[in-house]
Amino acid sequence: MRNITMAPTKTVKLAAELRPSILRLSRHLRREAQRGGSSSLDAQLLGTLREEPGLGVSELADMEQMSRPAMSAHVKRLMQLGYVQRETVKEDADRRRIGLIVTRTGTQYLRNVSEKRADWLAERLAELNTEDRTALDRAAKSLRHILEAQELV
Repeated sequence: MRNITMAPTKTVKLAAELRPSILRLSRHLRREAQRGGSSSLDAQLLGTLREEPGLGVSELADMEQMSRPAMSAHVKRLMQLGYVQRETVKEDADRRRIGLIVTRTGTQYLRNVSEKRADWLAERLAELNTEDRTALDRAAKSLRHILEAQELV
């Protein structure tokens, strides 16, 4: 439950103004991943595995707040696409635990999705005047601070 009395009225209005725009922008960026024939969840999971190689299916499911069976099916599909493979098990490691790593093909897919998303957004930003782009630059830094503070929680 939110505590509106803690946030000044202007802040609540700003949040109400930003939220739909951020959601719509996110939707457009997800569509760019889907144009490549895969889901935006593919890109999200591959990005997570690229940053944290060796995660298992259970850990990935917990991180992404998905059921283990659903994550297992999704990882199986990523493996069939050649985007993910099982990590080589070291001799002294627990062989029951299977870590996952992104393949070269998966890395290339991520690079392509990232480029498509960046190109799509850059085209829209180019339509704005310098003042608006400067304001968005400042806003991007503020949004990063919000996300970084949230990751610490």
